[in-house]
Amino acid sequence: MNQFFHYQLRTTDVPAAKAFYASILGEGVADIEPLPKQAIERGAPAHWLGHIAVEDFEQAVRAFVDRGAMQLGPVVPARGGGKVAVFRDPGGAVVALASDANGAQGAPKPDVVWHQLLAGNVSQTASTYCDLFGWHVAGQRDHGEHGVHQEFAWRQGDACVGSAVDVAGRAGVHSHWLFHFQVPSLEAAAAKVKSAGGVVLAPTKLENGDRLAMCEDPQGAAFMLHEPANAPS
Repeated sequence: MNQFFHYQLRTTDVPAAKAFYASILGEGVADIEPLPKQAIERGAPAHWLGHIAVEDFEQAVRAFVDRGAMQLGPVVPARGGGKVAVFRDPGGAVVALASDANGAQGAPKPDVVWHQLLAGNVSQTASTYCDLFGWHVAGQRDHGEHGVHQEFAWRQGDACVGSAVDVAGRAGVHSHWLFHFQVPSLEAAAAKVKSAGGVVLAPTKLENGDRLAMCEDPQGAAFMLHEPANAPS
């Protein structure tokens, strides 16, 4: 509980997106749904929506709103049971809260190895997630032109699972959750993205040897390819 457990692509072209991600991540790995009409009317682009499982759904919804989140639409039934509500968090990123992680059992799930929050007010937003869901703030890493990342773990003493970075004032960058999909070969996956009509930015190598490439699918949803340093050759 109180961590991401489900990742859903909301897109403007479901058949095209299914074919695209099948070629990159494998057949049946991605949970893909139409981008809701209300989201399109708000000008929302195609995007990956992460779901955080919470134990007390009503209390979590109230607390999230009290901390500055905005609920986007009504509470809806979740696949397999439970409830889901979508929010714009205090920093502007879209995220979902769900009442029952068991409802996603058997659902498609990409191999997400890092959860990167790009926030307009990173200090306030990161504090909100940590205070409400018990996440533990770890150290900072300076990634140069990519900013200073505040890393976090689901619980104190656990390995870090993500980071938050301030994007206020960065032209062309909006607040959002960026999910890193693990791939065995960055070059091979990036080539598939390009051949399938997606966009790949210049790869980056981290201090620990991990290699990353920021991507957009043909409908404009952003994601990261992530080859761990210990990936099998």
